Amino acid sequence: MTSLERAAARGSLWDATIDEDLKRRPGLAGAMNVDVCIVGGGFTGLWTARELLVRDPSLKVLVLEAHHCGFGASGRNGGWASALFATSDRLLEREHGRDAPRSMRLAMQEALSTLLTALDDDGIDADQQQGGTLTLARTKPQLARAIADVAESKNCTGNDDDLVLLSQAEAAARCGARDVLGGTWTPHCAALHPLKLVRGLARAVEARGGRIAEGTTALAIEPGTSTMKPSVRTAQGKVTATVVVRATEAWTSQMESTKRAIVPLYSLMLATQPLDEATWASIGLSDRATVADYRHLIIYGQRTADGRLAFGGRGAPYHFGSRIDASFDRDLSIFKALHAALVELFPVLEPVNIDFAWGGPLGVARDWSSAVTFDQRTGLAAAGGYVGDGVTTTHLAGKTLADLIVGNDSPLTRLPWVGHVSPRWEPEPLRWLGVNAGLAVAAFGDRSERLTGKPSRLANTLHRLLG
Repeated sequence: MTSLERAAARGSLWDATIDEDLKRRPGLAGAMNVDVCIVGGGFTGLWTARELLVRDPSLKVLVLEAHHCGFGASGRNGGWASALFATSDRLLEREHGRDAPRSMRLAMQEALSTLLTALDDDGIDADQQQGGTLTLARTKPQLARAIADVAESKNCTGNDDDLVLLSQAEAAARCGARDVLGGTWTPHCAALHPLKLVRGLARAVEARGGRIAEGTTALAIEPGTSTMKPSVRTAQGKVTATVVVRATEAWTSQMESTKRAIVPLYSLMLATQPLDEATWASIGLSDRATVADYRHLIIYGQRTADGRLAFGGRGAPYHFGSRIDASFDRDLSIFKALHAALVELFPVLEPVNIDFAWGGPLGVARDWSSAVTFDQRTGLAAAGGYVGDGVTTTHLAGKTLADLIVGNDSPLTRLPWVGHVSPRWEPEPLRWLGVNAGLAVAAFGDRSERLTGKPSRLANTLHRLLG
């Protein structure tokens, strides 16, 4: 067995470094009637439950989770609580007017602040530290994208401090990566342990009076009518509620009524052994800034609280028919590619052991747009489509859904993502061909730019098509 195979057998770093038993809570014991039934025990569902109970402690709130809280992307991700929002400024402006991008950017920045405050209020220790994000430029095309990114940020918010352009020397002083030409830095990100966060949220929901039923799979969500409340059908019984919230992200694709609403794309991760101080002195990231670069096929990393480098990226194939399977979490070819990318970025890590390797699916809407919806007529609400930028966005979603459900007319309920409905993905095999072609184009664009030093027209065309 190779070292990467052993790491894959160990699975997730987050699972291995949480000081609690992940044994499931009791499941649903039979039919129930509640005020709000939330399907999904990840970040979206738990933030929504928490925020509802903050607004109205008398509400009967039930969260249904098929496995255990944090089983999905909420407990497996890279641990970036960032102000990144999936929908592009260009698309927001085209659909909602010139002020829409600014309102969403500012809302995301505020959401990061309120997320960290909520953790303090509820006594949740998720190893959180706000060190910002360093995004490196390592080729001339990447540097051009960094410069354009800074100009777009300043034009949008009018604030020079939201995204700062770094010279080659400034970027190298923050991070000892190879071939750095410059980069950008934003203060709007905190590194954290995502599974500690989601498990802490579950306890906070219960402490506020909410109930969580684990090991309970929603078989169908049925809309309400003029004479009947919405409901959730499970094998253990039917839950009737005034409002049903779908908070299932990638698993939205596994329900018959929403199977083309979201595509599950896999993102995989590695975690090194704890690194000594000399190695960290070479790498940098002393303030636990999260790190990425301006390549097309996304990579992301963080310095964990226990001194490891947790490093992930895209590139795993989309599986025909939106299949989700535990075996896809352990794609050895992708782990090898990630390790090669990690060592290419930080050559000092070549002899370092990889202790953990894991992955999981995230949710992508057809127009690459996150959304929050609530239909008072049917009593159905939903949020999702975070494209991997969900740690903070789910917090904003929970606050927004709570305001919509209790009837608060707030600035959150008037944000441009509220009420957005993405088009459905194409049927198979077009979906399989299109998504995997897009991944191949992004990878080809990165190789082309490294070899030629010129922007990839093909990859840039892909980005325009995606908004």
